Amino acid sequence: MNWAEQIVQTLKEWDTSLIVYVPDTSIHQVTSLIDADPYFKLVSATREEEAIGIAAGSYAVGRNSAVFMQSSGFGNAINGIASLCIPTRTPIPMFINLRGGLGEFNIAQVPMGRAVIPILDQLGLPHYTLEDDGNMAASLTGAMKLCHANRQPMGICLTQPLHGGKVA
Repeated sequence: MNWAEQIVQTLKEWDTSLIVYVPDTSIHQVTSLIDADPYFKLVSATREEEAIGIAAGSYAVGRNSAVFMQSSGFGNAINGIASLCIPTRTPIPMFINLRGGLGEFNIAQVPMGRAVIPILDQLGLPHYTLEDDGNMAASLTGAMKLCHANRQPMGICLTQPLHGGKVA
């Protein structure tokens, strides 16, 4: 099972059926699998803070959700996370495609890519970075368990070595 298939399986195991995302080439492997599976409702958002709002609303009415975004878009979502999800204890696994690391070709992606982890730390939110698909099932299951038990958003950071990244 590859990394994308493992994410889809874990989302199902945790009854996470509403997936909100801002389209991105690097996460297309996951979102295309989700889109083809009738278990899921895949919602395309125009901005990351919109994705956070949709996911929070879904949780408020009893449906688990997850958000997929790029690291630059995480910057757009910070206010929604800090002023909505944290105070209301909304568990949203945020799959964040980290840009700006090894092999990055777009210098504009580097600053926000480097800032994601420190911002998650400042917000007091747990996070895990997935570099490869070794032990991925256990890592994802543990992350989802903590996210829901803690009732807080969680960053699950996806790296270029994991998904192959973007190429110029």
